[in-house]
Amino acid sequence: MALPAVNSYAGPEGGGRTMTVDGRHESPEERQERLAEFVLGRGKSTAQELAPMFGVSLMTIHRDLDELAERGVVRKFRGGVTAQPSGVFESNVAYRRKSMLTQKQAIARHAARHVESGMSLILDDSTTAFALVPHLAPARPLHVGTNFLPAMRELSRVRGVGLTGFGGDYDHLHDSFLGVTCVEAVQSLRVDAVFVSTSALSGGFAYHQEERIVAVKRAMLEVAAVRYLLLDHTKLGRTALHRLVPLDAFDVVIVDAGADRNAVAELESHDVRVEVAGE
Repeated sequence: MALPAVNSYAGPEGGGRTMTVDGRHESPEERQERLAEFVLGRGKSTAQELAPMFGVSLMTIHRDLDELAERGVVRKFRGGVTAQPSGVFESNVAYRRKSMLTQKQAIARHAARHVESGMSLILDDSTTAFALVPHLAPARPLHVGTNFLPAMRELSRVRGVGLTGFGGDYDHLHDSFLGVTCVEAVQSLRVDAVFVSTSALSGGFAYHQEERIVAVKRAMLEVAAVRYLLLDHTKLGRTALHRLVPLDAFDVVIVDAGADRNAVAELESHDVRVEVAGE
């Protein structure tokens, strides 16, 4: 991955600052932002690789990574750092918006077939549901509720689409609103359909790493007449810390063509309708 700004470092300066070859001093905060951008783009790396790349000592790069890990941007493990999810860690939204992009777009195009003029919808704060936003205009008029700030921004510009933004506690790692206030806002509505995604699906249950996300997703599912689960194939056969709902809580599961036949058959064995995007 190209990283021109990082490759221009000449070496460490006092006080944790670095100097670029053009003579500009860069603060630790600026360096950490560049570091975060690099790891989010690459997916994973090691401290040994990053230290010379950023022109700082191994000790300094570890401090930077500790700071980013404390903020939830990346996850440190023995021997490296990753932006990729685990059973207890959901990836930063910046990483998720770049990950499996082609598959998410295919799922979204397929999901748009289920949207008809005059419907009321809810989209959760997943990047998979967000991919549905550009496909909503042809079905206007619509009314859409969401807690995902990027979706609010995009939908606010679309004439003929009414928008309800679910407020609450803003979370910068998800770029969305969460918490009790958000749940109560969701519960005040009744909608025709909800489109959600989640981190993992296994053994007839959907899972997610974070309890506060689970609470919002459950509220969204409860107020919708029809429930759609949008899932790229990398999430199949995985588990996460918190059980969200049984698979049969959904009316339709939409997966991308990367899901193998055995995985699709396993989903169908739980009495749920499965649709493969692109077929």
